Amino acid sequence: MQVISRAAAILRALKDSETELSLGRIAKRTGLPRSTVQRIAGALAEERLVAVDPERGGLRLGPGLESLAEAARASIVERCRGPMNDLAKETGETVDLSVMSGSAMVFLNQVPGVHRLRAVSAVGAAFPLTTTANGRACLAMLDDDRARALAEDEWERRDFAGDMPEFAAMLAEVRRTGLAYDLDDHTEGISAVGFAFRCAKGDVHAISVPVPTARFVAKRDAIETAARGAAASVSRLMP
Repeated sequence: MQVISRAAAILRALKDSETELSLGRIAKRTGLPRSTVQRIAGALAEERLVAVDPERGGLRLGPGLESLAEAARASIVERCRGPMNDLAKETGETVDLSVMSGSAMVFLNQVPGVHRLRAVSAVGAAFPLTTTANGRACLAMLDDDRARALAEDEWERRDFAGDMPEFAAMLAEVRRTGLAYDLDDHTEGISAVGFAFRCAKGDVHAISVPVPTARFVAKRDAIETAARGAAASVSRLMP
């Protein structure tokens, strides 16, 4: 069990890094001895779960994880298909499924709305965390320190002076109500409501309903009620 826990810590360190990591940097991030990291990383590399840069020697996640990730994503898409279809039917609006991947939200599936004017995001597209309903919902699922670090990192990359006390208060409200909002914050003219959940392997996902703002204002109460119902349905489907 200890070896599995340590291997998971190494994989998480690589997942959270935007660049390759040396054995020393992995050891620092995980708190493990460098010799332990070297031994476990070698075993992971044999299973293609970790890849080694032949020139610089840095480590990154390996191709073996891709097939596992695709299988997990396919499972989540199938599990959420019913609640997403019901939510789209009840609201008449587009419904998106996304997963928190590193420092971004990546779209996995979408059920289009029935209106000619509707919000559409391509499957595979990456959206920010701090300005989207799905990103905010997922950040609220994390502990305060992790959510703060991800938010500040995003603000630094965007050269944006965020208000952390205000943002932390917003995340606390999301945790209290179960719903997160984007009111013209990410894209002018588009508002959204979303909720987050964890799958069996611990990844944080979100289902969100993006709507042209004028229509969102008129339908907000109905969309919120439908989103809460979908959140309850998804919760029952997760192991």
